[in-house]
Amino acid sequence: MTGLLEGRAAIVTGGGRGIGRAIAEALAAQGANVIVADNGASIAGEDGDPTVAREAAEAIGKKALAFGESVASPGVAKQLVDLAVRQFGGIDIVVNNAAILRDAFVFRASPGDWDAVIRTNLSAAFYLINAASAVMRDQGKAGRGGKDGYDWGRIVNIVSSAGLYGNLGQAAYASAKAGLFGLTRVTAMDLARAQITANAVAPFAATRVTDIIQPANEAQKSYKERALKIGAHHVAKLVTALCSPAGRNITGQLLGVRGREVFLFGQPRPVATLQAGAASDLTPADLAQDLSSKLGGQFTDLTTDLEAFNTEPLV
Repeated sequence: MTGLLEGRAAIVTGGGRGIGRAIAEALAAQGANVIVADNGASIAGEDGDPTVAREAAEAIGKKALAFGESVASPGVAKQLVDLAVRQFGGIDIVVNNAAILRDAFVFRASPGDWDAVIRTNLSAAFYLINAASAVMRDQGKAGRGGKDGYDWGRIVNIVSSAGLYGNLGQAAYASAKAGLFGLTRVTAMDLARAQITANAVAPFAATRVTDIIQPANEAQKSYKERALKIGAHHVAKLVTALCSPAGRNITGQLLGVRGREVFLFGQPRPVATLQAGAASDLTPADLAQDLSSKLGGQFTDLTTDLEAFNTEPLV
């Protein structure tokens, strides 16, 4: 039986373990040729191990190919896209999943750790999108999509609820993931005419990230216990759906998946307006008072993502 993605070529970064591997397996199961791009580093981005990508690709089978270098540089990202074109005849799907964590409160964080997280979690995604989208656009002009036009191009960025809600001690990680959503929106806009979609997915599943959570209170303890129940295959199913032919009209969206629950997140838009007085009449103190008294009821509170999603998942 022909799979939904027969004839497509995909790249999955961070594809050697956890959510990335589940996505790579799901895409291959639907007929896609998949490059498992994973340098095998620790969750902190250290001690790379190229056997991680190789072992995952071997387990997936003949439709998979290993790439064991970090794509956090423009040159390597282009090499990865060139490999897909050379081995599989093109590139149709990019899933930016690779990420590292180096947590610390903002008043203790190392600038070097900040740079490493931003480079791996955000800049690497841009480098790969930059290289792949140029090829995708040319493929569309060359008729790769067939007589109905090019609707094969799919970009999925794996973000995080930490980048939407915030979480204690995750300035770098949350900033990178929030930035990745911004990149998703612009990518969707820039590539809309080429019929290439771009979406962001915030996953909730058992991963190395949930494994290393050190609960500081009962709420965090129960969050971890619930998270460990959720399989990564739910995330892989949603990503595969977005990459399927039926996903051609879904672009620029922010989705979440938590077991059998799929969320469509709202996106930042004005929710209230304050008509300030004339500049000559309004002091900064008056403006601050007006903000609190007139808009304070609609302020967003400081709930963390762990607190916001600390309910029993549907598994």
